[in-house]
Amino acid sequence: MPSATAPTLRIAVIGTGPGGLSSAIALSELPNVHLRVFESAGELKNLGAGISVNHNGWKVLELLGIRELVTGASTNPTVQRNAYTGEIVDPGQPHNPDDPYEARRVRRLVLQEALASRIPPGLVEFNKKLVSLEDLGKDGVRVSFEDSTEATVDLVVGADGVRSVVRKHLAPDYPLEYAHQVGWRTLVPVERLQHIPDLPLTTTSWWYGKAKSLWLSPVDELSNLRLIELTCRVYGEPFVPGKTVSWGVHVTNEKVSDRFTDCDSRLIEAFKQVEEGTWREFAAYQGGDIDSLVGWHKLALVGDSSHPSIGGFGSGSAFAMEDSWTLARAIEYALSTLTSPSIASTVAEALRIFDTVRKPFYHEMFQFRLGQKNALQQVYRKEYEDFDGDLRRRFSSDGLGARRSKGFLSFVYNSDIGKKWNDFIESDKARLSRQ
Repeated sequence: MPSATAPTLRIAVIGTGPGGLSSAIALSELPNVHLRVFESAGELKNLGAGISVNHNGWKVLELLGIRELVTGASTNPTVQRNAYTGEIVDPGQPHNPDDPYEARRVRRLVLQEALASRIPPGLVEFNKKLVSLEDLGKDGVRVSFEDSTEATVDLVVGADGVRSVVRKHLAPDYPLEYAHQVGWRTLVPVERLQHIPDLPLTTTSWWYGKAKSLWLSPVDELSNLRLIELTCRVYGEPFVPGKTVSWGVHVTNEKVSDRFTDCDSRLIEAFKQVEEGTWREFAAYQGGDIDSLVGWHKLALVGDSSHPSIGGFGSGSAFAMEDSWTLARAIEYALSTLTSPSIASTVAEALRIFDTVRKPFYHEMFQFRLGQKNALQQVYRKEYEDFDGDLRRRFSSDGLGARRSKGFLSFVYNSDIGKKWNDFIESDKARLSRQ
């Protein structure tokens, strides 16, 4: 219940992806907050097919209060295959039914609906395409939209994705470039695929080809399996002016299947079962490690807007939700620790805390990507002297398979944002006691 004496903090959230929706949940629960959520489209859009939820994702879903609303299929074992022969090059780790935080693949729509269910009715304003932000000094930020409407707020949360308009104001010279990758995603009813001999439908599988790959996975609990996700990628794609800048646009079956005509016959038959008009295309863009996730003492970036880096190791949605939850905790903490806080000092301190907690994580992620640059370039090669041998070596006991079994990317998948926040609190209390 808002305090009758404390000033009201005006917050605008831009975007309704996982970052925007989770921000709406976490921020709407704070007292003395007037929250508005702006979406450029006319409704909530479900762009994509499946989405991965790993240990870190389940942890933040618990904190947001929607853990039990999100269901899907275990991604263990994720079987690695040769896309041309179908042979298994890595059988993956066994399924652990007793692990409540085991990695699962869920429908993006399921996650979206779970997040939306916790948002107060009428909070989202549609057809509000952000055009510009203006720093008004002590009076906050003027937010201007394409329909000529405006809003004045104390804090803007940029949850507006890879091509973030908020980020352009925070870091106008930030370089965003085409990553020479294109992906396509769709969901296929399981009954359309059941006639294909030996096509795995109850386990997740990666199929690797020369400069391309394919992901096949259930996205429902196996007891109620209805849909299979089919996601394809090609690497080393040239830039096509006027056509490459796309995100979630519909493309024809022919455009996708033509890239995989040399693959295993089971995959070719699976492509034939895709309903026309259900493929969506996603061109990948990337940028570097941004200096800060905050700016003007009034702007904060969450989700893809803060790390345009060709996805987030299958955890991009979790990153966005972790950012959002942390931002709300930072505001709450700033209010509790500042003496006679004003709106401006509260926002500035909250953003300092938010950047302190979240920026090191993204820095580590970008450093990891930099270290993997040469390995990624090998993936883009279209000519191999020994493709099958090279693929097997990548997943051998001294290759990627070994690194996975030893906690590969544990700083991502085994992260617990609740624990990280508690660690910050303990550290900051010690800092304050020394002052």
